[in-house]
Amino acid sequence: MAARGAGAGTTATGGPATSFQRKAAAGSRLAAVPGTRPSVRHGQLLLSSGLPSLDGVLGGGLAVGTLLLIEEDKYGVYSNLLFKYFLAEGVVCGHDLFVASAMEPPDNILKKLPAPLLDDTHRNELREEVTPAKSEDFQDSMKIAWRYENLPKMEASPTTSTKFGHYYDISKTMSPELLQSIKWHSFYLPEELSLEPKLKMCNMNCGYANLLHSIQRVIYQEGFDGSHPQKKQKNILRIGIQSLGSLLWGDDICSSDTPEDIHSLTKFLYVLRGLLRKSLSACIITVPSHLIQNKAIMERVTNLSDMVVGLESFIGSERETNPLYKDYHGLLHVHQIPRLNSLICDVSDTKDLAFRLKRKQFTIELPQRNLTDLVVICYPALGAQNK
Repeated sequence: MAARGAGAGTTATGGPATSFQRKAAAGSRLAAVPGTRPSVRHGQLLLSSGLPSLDGVLGGGLAVGTLLLIEEDKYGVYSNLLFKYFLAEGVVCGHDLFVASAMEPPDNILKKLPAPLLDDTHRNELREEVTPAKSEDFQDSMKIAWRYENLPKMEASPTTSTKFGHYYDISKTMSPELLQSIKWHSFYLPEELSLEPKLKMCNMNCGYANLLHSIQRVIYQEGFDGSHPQKKQKNILRIGIQSLGSLLWGDDICSSDTPEDIHSLTKFLYVLRGLLRKSLSACIITVPSHLIQNKAIMERVTNLSDMVVGLESFIGSERETNPLYKDYHGLLHVHQIPRLNSLICDVSDTKDLAFRLKRKQFTIELPQRNLTDLVVICYPALGAQNK
């Protein structure tokens, strides 16, 4: 029988006489997890990396159950910033944190997290700093670069309309009161090796084995595995691992072309991905890839990661004094984006990205102005003709 039209009949209470009920909107159950939203492209639950411009590069954010690998810059300055952004976003969203390091105690890392901008006054101040005056730039723009005008612009300044992800002031540190409001777990390798027995499994070094054991314990005991109901409202576990693969972790892949435990790191990533896939968690790892001489190891590490981005700093290079890059501090290379519930990668239209570090904010942008300058330098006569 066809459904009745509106007003065709009523019940004794005045309600519509129909058995049809309006269903909840698709994805409403997933969106109930704080600090997340379902992707409109593949339906996967996303969380913010803490840097909206990086979220755009990754197709909207980090999918729950995935691993983001960051290839560190030469001195580790900017990779540590992205690492702290990820953790700071977890604090603001009320997510649980798992911080692992072999170089610095995790509690010291948390004390240095950037302060969030939660009101419009600070947002406007930050927008004024990030958006420089470009009146002279517009007057000097060359029409030879017309094909770059329609390229997507990376989000660089905070806007009040952004509801996913937050902005942070790196000139200030997060308040202790805000840090006390969340639950976090730490793994500091020197302390762990002195307190617990040195584990050795599957030809994996003891540092990686102890780290896997700690991550697995937190996932299962806190209910992030999904097989047991959590004691409180569903939440996300953010896992951050700093400088994995370095000598401090007991791995020799950065000091030898033929390391003794050549498969130790790749085995760790293989098991870790299995844990992430069946849990409400997401992980970010920084790796000093510029120190790894064996390229075959780095290729395997890339294949075992879901997303891979590399940071190339201009510090100490000829590009630092090159006028084409005077407004930027380095380049961001997108090496790998995952295929989630689809046959193709969800990637941005361009991979020619640069980053800059202001007094209060770190941004990822499309260097349109530098491309224009490059064309004018190569073709001065043609550039003068088009003025």
